[in-house]
Amino acid sequence: MSSPRPIPLQTPVAQDHNRMAWQGQSGHYEVWFLTLAHRESKTGFWIRYTLESPESGHGPPYAELWFCRSDGKQPAKTFGIHRRFDISTLHSQQRPFVIRIAGSELGHSHSSGTLSGDGHTIRWDLHWDGQNRPHLLFPKALYANPMGIAETLLTSPNHSILVSGTIEIDGERYDLHQVPSGQSHLWGKKHAYGWAWARCNAFDREDERPTQKPQAVFEALTVRMRRGPVVLPITMLSVYPDGCQGKEVAFKEWADLPLNRAEYRTGSYVLSAEGPRTGLEVQLSCGADDMVRTEYVDPDGTPAFNHYAGTATCTLLLKRRICPGAAWRIERTFRSEQGAQFEWAGRAGDSMVRKRHVLVSD
Repeated sequence: MSSPRPIPLQTPVAQDHNRMAWQGQSGHYEVWFLTLAHRESKTGFWIRYTLESPESGHGPPYAELWFCRSDGKQPAKTFGIHRRFDISTLHSQQRPFVIRIAGSELGHSHSSGTLSGDGHTIRWDLHWDGQNRPHLLFPKALYANPMGIAETLLTSPNHSILVSGTIEIDGERYDLHQVPSGQSHLWGKKHAYGWAWARCNAFDREDERPTQKPQAVFEALTVRMRRGPVVLPITMLSVYPDGCQGKEVAFKEWADLPLNRAEYRTGSYVLSAEGPRTGLEVQLSCGADDMVRTEYVDPDGTPAFNHYAGTATCTLLLKRRICPGAAWRIERTFRSEQGAQFEWAGRAGDSMVRKRHVLVSD
């Protein structure tokens, strides 16, 4: 079985980080996903274009299209559906980047599609200015992957974007204008044994003041890597306090990892990181009814259960000190009320999360 295909770190072209890694081999999965936070309605959207090429004996390759709405005001309206398609409906090109599944497509600066089932009919037509600089969350050495350590790789060609367009769900229309969003690409041979992930670029308050045009961008990932009987947790954090064109405060290289901490469960993801002079404290929260439980299947047939919230609350504190050992002081504060995305996953599902992401068929 081959390791995840490395991406060309030397390329400055963000859309190259969306290129399809699959070359027809078995034992591979790949996902392009888009998250949106509509602050006016306290609604989040999660759109995924996926492919899976199972290992021998686990069926033929296939593509899927996923959609989830998270409603922070009325959790009863939160739902998710996905539909499976023959692999022949999957088409891709590199420049300009496009991935297309049965007529629904994602490009470097647009997304459109239709999906129906389980009593829902969904249409979307979205566009944005594609970013020039990709965002990498893992230690850089993992992307070169010379020893095949990483089972999955993640990159964000459009880490923080402002999306406009329309989403229509069962006759209800959302007119979106400059909505904080993000688009990422992941691929590999197997999901981690367990993980938690979060992103927020829709902060309502920065330094205790309301903001109409949020700039800060936060992302974190905790991975539980299993090697035989040993489970090794690692956590990576990144924040751009003044937007993606500004300076990144990151705790994601190998030297940073020993002092990064994280705990996650249904409704909560708490993180901290400390360097010689800079630190982060982050808390994400939501209710169990705000989450949707999804069953993924690895290429080897092993299930993994993901619990996703598209309208989580996020509080982030950026700390400074004058030298190692000195007292910390809070330099910046950021808060988003139901504008963050957060998920956790493991090899068993949590029955507290009652909503299911439903696989639909004709």
